[in-house]
Amino acid sequence: MIEAAIFVVFPFCMAFAAVSDMMSMTIANRVSLLLVAAFAVLAPLTGMSWAEYGLHFAAMAAVLAVTFGLFAIGGMGGGDAKLMAATALWMGLEPTLVVYLVMSAVFGGGLTLLILLYRSSPFADITVNNVMLRHFADRKVGIPYGIALGLGGLTAYMQSPLMLWALGRLSGS
Repeated sequence: MIEAAIFVVFPFCMAFAAVSDMMSMTIANRVSLLLVAAFAVLAPLTGMSWAEYGLHFAAMAAVLAVTFGLFAIGGMGGGDAKLMAATALWMGLEPTLVVYLVMSAVFGGGLTLLILLYRSSPFADITVNNVMLRHFADRKVGIPYGIALGLGGLTAYMQSPLMLWALGRLSGS
């Protein structure tokens, strides 16, 4: 049961955040809250030490402090900041967190370039009213960075502590 929750909750939240940001340019608070609540309940059930548990929350606090600063100066959306912090909680103060941050930046840079190219193409004028593509085509809105955060989170998740624990349980080690 614990393994199933670990396999489902985080990936679902990342996918939901990405699609939500693509469709509405928002990431609902409930996504970040679900990530925090699920980790808070599941991590102790895996036998994680309280010290390591605390370090995971320290990772979340550190990322939230940085992303809150970026939000305050207009460099990042509030939903993106909260999602990054909640994702950092699952990664902990481990190399997995660096993988998440780097992969999110790589995906974000690529996404930004592709959207800017798309917006300067004739296709943007044709698709500006399409439900799936309207935010990609609209030159007045920002970049739905939740897509990059979701992809970065899914990329790093396979090496996260809870996923490694769940995979170990399934393999019998």
